[in-house]
Amino acid sequence: MARRAKKKPEVDKKLIIEAFTDMAKHNNIDRDLLQGVLEETISMIVRKKYGAESNFDIIVNMDKGDIEIYLMKDIVDEVSDPELEIGIEEVSKYTKEDEYEVGDEFIEEITLDNIADNFGRRLVSLASQNLNQRIREIEKDQIFEEYSKKEGEIVVGEIHQVRRHDILVVIDKVEMRIPREEQIPNESYKFKKNHNVKAIVKEVKRSGQSGHPDIILSRASGKFLERLFEIEIPEIYDGIIQIKSIARDPGERSKVAVVSFDDRVDPVGACVGMKGVRIHSIVRELNNENIDLIEYADQANIFIMRALSPAKVKNIEVNEETRTANVTLPEDQVSLAIGRNGQNVRLASRLTGYQITLVKEGAEDIDIQEFAEELGDDLLGDLLLNEIKTAREFLNAPLELIMGFEGVTKDIMIELRQIMLGEFDEGEEDEILAKINLISKIAEQGEEKVEEGETEAGPTDEDTSEETAEEKSDKETED
Repeated sequence: MARRAKKKPEVDKKLIIEAFTDMAKHNNIDRDLLQGVLEETISMIVRKKYGAESNFDIIVNMDKGDIEIYLMKDIVDEVSDPELEIGIEEVSKYTKEDEYEVGDEFIEEITLDNIADNFGRRLVSLASQNLNQRIREIEKDQIFEEYSKKEGEIVVGEIHQVRRHDILVVIDKVEMRIPREEQIPNESYKFKKNHNVKAIVKEVKRSGQSGHPDIILSRASGKFLERLFEIEIPEIYDGIIQIKSIARDPGERSKVAVVSFDDRVDPVGACVGMKGVRIHSIVRELNNENIDLIEYADQANIFIMRALSPAKVKNIEVNEETRTANVTLPEDQVSLAIGRNGQNVRLASRLTGYQITLVKEGAEDIDIQEFAEELGDDLLGDLLLNEIKTAREFLNAPLELIMGFEGVTKDIMIELRQIMLGEFDEGEEDEILAKINLISKIAEQGEEKVEEGETEAGPTDEDTSEETAEEKSDKETED
């Protein structure tokens, strides 16, 4: 028959109840989850004290502030397994009752009153450390899961610190950051400590060995602009108007293509609002960024024409397979279509998904032989053999092909392109320059490898021929 050891009087547990409540509230942990963590922690120290195979039950009552451990052992004459058995003589140390017999189950009850006596300071300290570590891990997991679900949503936080490369933001005691590349240029001066900032949750990832969530916010992404439109324009939030695409140079200019599913609603007018009140609130939030609203069209040529506004287009030739478009404009419209530093045509290309090439009316193309002096006879001959007969064909030809011709270096390639682009009043794109540099670098590395290979290859043909001549002479002498 099972008997329990006599337990000591219970202590006042109000402080324990308050501690459990504060722990759950402060760490934002569900009470049931906290109870499970407490049970795991206590199980750990019980196994360390009484053995991995020991038989015990743990009861944690969060409402009553009570923790009870019931350690169960079989009473035997001679103990062979101390983890599961207890001698009949040792039972008398725990109780004065003499009703226990061999074969009974002895239950030792450990409560808050005697837990320190049973486990000692070292194990209690270990349990405390383990509990704190588990709570921190749960907090990290909860933050990661919570903000992973919020990716693509706008949040408002308080600036904690403005650093050189990022801005630290705190929301509900959770620290996040806006990296420099996700900030609107020249805007950081507006933000100071304790000021509020609005941004979108762009990415949530684990950082370092600790696995602490790294929450990256953004004010420069197109998604942030899209969410601002949803907040400020009810028709977009309700689905009457849809944003089809966005092209953005943060802090400078954006193009937004919108379409209406209701013939009675003008998509551009609805986004602008009465006296521009709707669009102005978005512009102010984006540090006075210019926003061009464009009505989307299924026909590529119409969409491209609208995307290039305010320039007036005369003709558009679209190639659906290569996703390219040649746009012809009057001479006085070319600069408008290009925009400052090529911004207008660049954003239009991104918005429509087509590589747009602008051609001035009356100077659609120039025969390649007009540049014979700059090209030289050899390069001109190579170009004609490859069916490159005009300046526009030269500019649109694969860079690898042109730079593969003999004598065409990086500097020559850039110079030739500048001469031809100048004839069309066009400027070079940064992406093209970057690609030319990359092709040149790869070519230089290839030449270095070839030179190294020749050095390691052994004797040259001349050495071999000399040795052969000597061998022939020796043979003739012997004969």
